[in-house]
Amino acid sequence: MVIHTAAGRGDWRVIADGAAHVAVASAALGSRLVHVSSDAVFSGREVEYDESAPPDPLYRYGAAKAAAETAIAAVDPAAAVVRTSVILGDGRGQHEVLTRDLIAGRVRGALFTDMIRKPVHVDDLAAGLLELAANDYRGILNVAGPDAISRYDLGVLVARREGLDPSLIPVATLADSGTRLAADVRLITERVVSLLRTRLRGVHEFMDVPHQEASPVP
Repeated sequence: MVIHTAAGRGDWRVIADGAAHVAVASAALGSRLVHVSSDAVFSGREVEYDESAPPDPLYRYGAAKAAAETAIAAVDPAAAVVRTSVILGDGRGQHEVLTRDLIAGRVRGALFTDMIRKPVHVDDLAAGLLELAANDYRGILNVAGPDAISRYDLGVLVARREGLDPSLIPVATLADSGTRLAADVRLITERVVSLLRTRLRGVHEFMDVPHQEASPVP
């Protein structure tokens, strides 16, 4: 089996072409392929997106992820393509690092109050990917947490968990910043909840209590 998680933000050759090469090699070996995609394939115009929603990306990274999905579907229709959202995990997630850097003044920028996502813990996502690799699900599957939360409120949870002062987080809105990013993107997860035995915890659960390991299928 192959679980393809590689990504290079802004690098079309890594994200799109690379995914196509992986799909070709995997198919040639007769391997089970699970590819990790992103909610960045959506513009946010519809807000809520199920597995049938067609991509309409706003920027290059999302377009590259959408191209990767298309290539994989063409090369290996039996592959599972997982669309996920903000990935967090024990302080090493991109958003966690960014929150600390913003509070410390190591980087410039802000967290947006109108940029909404449904975060997932990396352990839950990994357990779900392993479970998918062992079954025969084909096509798109949304794998995200149940809680919708803004990037700013997520930063507040990170700061509180780590004993940092949330008032030091620079705050802004996408609307005022002029940044071309999707505002509100919420992956509908009813299908994954009914399909997998791995429990996808909400961000308020895994950020407000001591970390617990996910429960992958034995």
